[in-house]
Amino acid sequence: MTIELTYGALRGTVQTMGGELISFRDGEGTEYLWQGDPAVWSGRDPILFPIVGALKDGEVGTPQGVCRLPRHGFARHSAFTVAEQGSGYVTLELRDSPETLVCYPYPFRLRVTHRLTEKGFSTAYEVNNTGAEPMPFCIGGHTAFRCPLYPGERFEDYSLVFDRTEDAPSIAVGPGGVLDGYLDEPFLRGTDAIALRHEIFDRVDTLIFDGLRSQSVRLMSRSTGRGLRVDIGQFPMLGVWTMPEKNGPYICIEPWQGCAAYADETGRFEDKPHAVVLAPGESKTLAFAVTMV
Repeated sequence: MTIELTYGALRGTVQTMGGELISFRDGEGTEYLWQGDPAVWSGRDPILFPIVGALKDGEVGTPQGVCRLPRHGFARHSAFTVAEQGSGYVTLELRDSPETLVCYPYPFRLRVTHRLTEKGFSTAYEVNNTGAEPMPFCIGGHTAFRCPLYPGERFEDYSLVFDRTEDAPSIAVGPGGVLDGYLDEPFLRGTDAIALRHEIFDRVDTLIFDGLRSQSVRLMSRSTGRGLRVDIGQFPMLGVWTMPEKNGPYICIEPWQGCAAYADETGRFEDKPHAVVLAPGESKTLAFAVTMV
């Protein structure tokens, strides 16, 4: 099922399968979100839960048993229900089921609220532990933005511009999606910008940063200054990705609470970097916002 959102001249479309915002259009009809293409990448705005990225050997240990989960978890392939709805927003809900308890042995409630704002949209994740034991989880966004946004532009005309000068190394992605060390190339060392080029992602797959000082990042055309800003301050990590070797006209800007397995991690879910552990009855909400600029 799809749900249409309106706020003034802005329009959005939400899909209950996967709980995604799959379209955002401004008053001139410009679409900001990648619409998917099976020949390039069929995804659009997947929700990463209860893990981000890949597990080492596909599994991670917990006191309740071993979690065996596919890359990015199961939420993106799950049917959400509508919990609350208005003209400019919708809250979708996903709860545990016999199927999820097999691979993730925790009762939970995940609520995702997509809301149109005056100049963009926001997405909020609320995770609640509905069980009787401490519950570890990771969560993240994977929103794919069209790049370029306007006719006559190229992917290479755009840059990612951070609101502060950064010195963060980019974490290296090894075989099987496992993180191992840092890239030799200093994408963010004494600078606030990364000029986008497809060959970057052909070489390194994903740019992953931990502990950025910036609270936001802009996807900006260097010729016009137009684009969008993503507020990422509530999340400790950021991923940037487009499918290697496809030259697709999109870029994913991904705020993460957690990440893929590290080669040297303990194998315990609660020890994963930035994993959240909720006490019974406890909840945590994380949100990011996108603004047209």
